[in-house]
Amino acid sequence: MGQFERRESLEFLGDYFQGQFVRANDPDGEWEVGSPGDLKDRVLNAQYCYNHIDSACLSARAAYLSWARLGVEGRRAYLMRLKEMYSTHSEELAELISRETGKPLWESRTEAKAMIGKIDITLSHSLKLIEEEKVENALPGVDGYIRHKPRGVMAVVGPFNFPGHLANGHIIPALIAGNTVVFKPSDKTPAVGQWMAQMFHKAEFPPGVFNLLQGQAETGKRLCVNHYVDGILFTGSYEVGLKIQQDTLHHHWKILALEMGGKNCTVVWEDADLDKAVYETLIGAFLTTGQRCSCTSKVIVHEKVAEQFTDRFYQAAKKIAIGHWSDENVFMGPLISAEAVEKYLRFQEIAKREGAESLMRGKVLDLDQDGYYVTPSINLVDKFNPQSVYQKSEIFGPNVAIQKVSDFDEALMINNSTGFGLVMALFTRDRALYERALIEARVGLLNWNRTTNGASSRLPFGGMGKSGNDRPSAHYAIQYCAVPVASLEDSPEYLAQQTFPGLEYSPQK
Repeated sequence: MGQFERRESLEFLGDYFQGQFVRANDPDGEWEVGSPGDLKDRVLNAQYCYNHIDSACLSARAAYLSWARLGVEGRRAYLMRLKEMYSTHSEELAELISRETGKPLWESRTEAKAMIGKIDITLSHSLKLIEEEKVENALPGVDGYIRHKPRGVMAVVGPFNFPGHLANGHIIPALIAGNTVVFKPSDKTPAVGQWMAQMFHKAEFPPGVFNLLQGQAETGKRLCVNHYVDGILFTGSYEVGLKIQQDTLHHHWKILALEMGGKNCTVVWEDADLDKAVYETLIGAFLTTGQRCSCTSKVIVHEKVAEQFTDRFYQAAKKIAIGHWSDENVFMGPLISAEAVEKYLRFQEIAKREGAESLMRGKVLDLDQDGYYVTPSINLVDKFNPQSVYQKSEIFGPNVAIQKVSDFDEALMINNSTGFGLVMALFTRDRALYERALIEARVGLLNWNRTTNGASSRLPFGGMGKSGNDRPSAHYAIQYCAVPVASLEDSPEYLAQQTFPGLEYSPQK
C-alpha cells in the first residue's frame, strides 16, 4: 500500500444542526461504509434519524433572516474563515475522499483544491452576476433597480463521485447569496459530509446556517418534500433527479437545480491531431473510472482516420495503471460499489446482444487489495440504432463505444440521439464545423480540441434534455440561489401633472 497504511474507522458524530453534532437516541437505521479500494478498510458506521429532518430544516429556517441581513461583506468574512479551514486540512480531506471513493490520491487532491478555489471564484467572479443594477428612466422620470435577495432554506443533495467539490459548488453560492443550507451527502460518502460539517463548525458559522443530515434515499426524499425547504440543489443520476421532480410536483414554489448526468460524445474529424485526440479521449473515457457525468461514452470518428485512431486508443487503454488510491502512479481506481460492477458487466452483455463488437473486454480485476476494480472496455458499434439500450444509457463506468461516420450531419445526429445533452468534444482544425456544432449540438457544454470532462468553475455547467433542467451550476449557480427583485423608486412628493386623465383628485395641501 505504499506510504499509507490502512486507517482506523472514523467516529460517527451524527447529524449537525443548531451548531452542534447530534446523535439519535433511537435511530431509524444504520449502514456501514467501506472503502471501494480496500474492502477491509471500514470507513464509517453511519446512522439516520427521520426526526432530525425537521430539526435540521427548522434550524436553517431560524437562522435565515439574521444570516440574510448580515449582508455580503458580513457573510464573506465567514466564508474566508471556511477557506482557511479547507486549506489547513486539505490533505486530510484528500485522503478521506480517496478512502470513500477509491479514486487516486492525486485526483482527490485536485478536488480538495477545487473546493478552496470555489470560494475565491464565487466571491471574486460569480457574485458579479447578482450585483445591484440601476436602470435610469425605467419608466419616464422614474429610476429602476435590479437587486437580488436570498430564497431561504436550500437543500443540497450531493453525489458520491465528487463528494466534496460538487456539493460545495452548491453550498458556497447559496451561503454567500444569504441562504441557509441543509446538506445531505451521498450515502456512499457520509464521512466527507461529516468532515465538511466539522470545517463549518471550526470556522464558527452562526448556528443553523449550515446543517448536515446523514441518510439514504428515504432521508433525501423527506428532505426534498419538507415544508421548510425553499429550494433543492441536486447532482446525481437522471432517475433520481426525475424522482425529485415528481415528489415535489405540488411544491411548485421550490427552485429545483438538477444536474443529472450525460451520455457524452467525442467527435474526431479527419483533420484532427490524433496525438491529442487519443490522449484527451483516454482522459475523457477513463478518468475517475468513468464515474463522471461528463465522461466520454461515445467516440464518433471520421472513417478516414477511424482505423488509426481506434488502434492507437486501444493500445494506450491497455497500458492504463489501475490500483489502490495510495499509489502515486495509478490512473484508475475502483468502481464505487458491487452494484456498480454488476451494472458495468451487464451493459457489456447488452452491447454484445445488440451487435457491438468487443475490442477490449472489461472484467473484474484481482489485486492485492480486495476492491471493486475493473479493467476498461471498448466496443465497436457498426451503425447507429435508435432503439439500442447500450447506445443511449449512461453506464457510469470505464466503457466507451467507437463508431465511424462519413459526414458531420451523421455525427451530430448520433450526438443528439441519446436524450442526454451535457457535453460534446470536437477535435478538428475546421472552425466552421465547431461553429455548426455550437448551434446544432444539443449540449450545454461544447469543447473544441479538448476532452469532455474537466469543467471550469468560471464558466456555467449544465446540460439539455435529460442532463438537467435549465439551471446551470458552476459560475451560474449564484443565479438559482437568489431571487431577482425589481424596484421602481419614485419621488416621495406628489406631482399634480402626473395625474391620469379622468381622475378628479385634489391633493390635501
